[in-house]
Formats: sequence, C-alpha cells, structure tokens
Amino acid sequence: MANINVNGKTVTVDVDGATPLLWVLREYLDLTGAKYGCGIAACGACTVHVNGEAVRSCALPLEAVAATDRIVTIEGLSPDGTHPVQKAWLDLDVPQCGYCQTGMIMAAAALLAKNPKPTDADIDAEMSNICRCGTYQRVRAGIHQAAGRKA
Repeated sequence: MANINVNGKTVTVDVDGATPLLWVLREYLDLTGAKYGCGIAACGACTVHVNGEAVRSCALPLEAVAATDRIVTIEGLSPDGTHPVQKAWLDLDVPQCGYCQTGMIMAAAALLAKNPKPTDADIDAEMSNICRCGTYQRVRAGIHQAAGRKA
C-alpha cells in the first residue's frame, strides 16, 4: 500500500513498490495520458511532473515516490486545456500522429516553469523527447509561442 499525491489528490494504491509509476497511473488510477513508448526512459512519451520536474514515469518505481511528492499528469496540467503550452500546440498544429505529444507538452511545461523565455539552444538541450514524426520545429515554435503568453 502506498499513498501518493496525483493531480492534487492523495490516493492510496495497493501495488508492488517496484511497479513503474507509469503503470500505477495508467492501470490503477485510469490516467492514460502518459503513454508507454520504450520502457527505458529514452523516448519521453511517459513524461509527468514530480515536484515540478519532468520525469520519465516508465523508469520510476513507485517506491521511489514519497507521499509528499506532487505528481502531475497531463490530465492535471490543465483540465480545461488552457495551459499556454496546450493552447500553443493547438494553434500551431504541433502534433502529427500525436502519440508523443502528452509527454512533449509535459516536458515543455516543466521547461517553461524553470526558464520562461528559453532560447532555441535551451529548448534543444531540455527537450529530449523523441517524436518519430519529426515535429521538432513545430515543438520549438510552440514553446516560443507559449513563452510569449506567460505573464
């Protein structure tokens, strides 16, 4: 049994501590926004925030998450889709197939929280998510647009 804080709510899950956070979110809490891509923390499709940091949830065991850690999934980033990154993604048609985009959005939101006006070099250094469709230029444009919307 473990208590975790997900999207502002404390929930109790009866799961083995070695279970990756991704599977706890998807299978036990029905939060399916984070996607399974690689299982080795390489692609970023499973990115969520833990205490404001972008984290690859497929490689983070539940036992590494403390009850006081704040986990935010794409479902909790902005339930009504008004986060500046989400708006920019829609405005610019950033995704192509869309599979990686929840992870991209979460990584971009974490980047902007740390660095509200990132340069192209900052974006290239921080955005290590893989997009097999190659929408990297639109991702960069979306981050710049979202940065312009931030107060």
